[in-house]
Amino acid sequence: MTKPLLVEHDDGIDRVTLNRPDSLNALDPGMIDALNAYFEGLQRNRSTRVVVLKGAGSAFCAGLDLKHAMKRRAGQQEPPGVAESLDSQRRIADIVMLMRRCPQPIVALVQGAAAGGGFALALAADIRIATKSARMNCAFIKLGLGGCDIGTSYFLPRLIGVSVASELILTGRFIGAERALAVGLVSEVVEEGGLEAAAAPYVDAMMTASPVGLRLSKECLNMSVDAGSIEAVIAMEDRNQILCSRSEDFNEGIRAFLEKRKPVYIRR
Repeated sequence: MTKPLLVEHDDGIDRVTLNRPDSLNALDPGMIDALNAYFEGLQRNRSTRVVVLKGAGSAFCAGLDLKHAMKRRAGQQEPPGVAESLDSQRRIADIVMLMRRCPQPIVALVQGAAAGGGFALALAADIRIATKSARMNCAFIKLGLGGCDIGTSYFLPRLIGVSVASELILTGRFIGAERALAVGLVSEVVEEGGLEAAAAPYVDAMMTASPVGLRLSKECLNMSVDAGSIEAVIAMEDRNQILCSRSEDFNEGIRAFLEKRKPVYIRR
């Protein structure tokens, strides 16, 4: 059987591909389990420093595989109970939690549809680059559910403000690539087929950072979003800078800067 998730590791970079192109990379149980296993495995992974996440074919991810879900429900004599349903729901939500907790920055390359759960995956990344064909939405409210799901009501107001977030969540309407760029939802919009080339400078820049400094930077950004005061943020920044300054990487970074060359960090 075709693997639902392809992972290629290359010198500190994981290129992760959602691999169900015939279903627009919709999230079925196999894909959900594979994503959970992969991102959980990153927590103590020191060989992977940056993750590039993309979808195979014409779409990033069309969200939950409704055909599979309805077929499974049709085979049951009774609807699943609350506990079983909550377990299934939380299994999908765990993916975005693991994406935020993993120390590696994640760059999402979005083309075509990123709907529902697929939109949530893109939002959970640290940097998003889109093609002109990208269309993203909170599809849940169009299916008789609430519009807030899989972390979207957490991410969207923080990324684009409450007004536009409310529009997307309450209507389920799509936001296209150009408007996504205008409101700060994506960092760049490129032509079809240009995602990998566009991502390269971002990845290269992060790979020149020290491994410890890069991980602590993502951690500090996450903490700062919900910090109660500037004092709390600066305390974390101070702690991280002192930790980094005591590492061998800091000495190498200074030497490389003075010698006008790229730093060579010890992998750990």
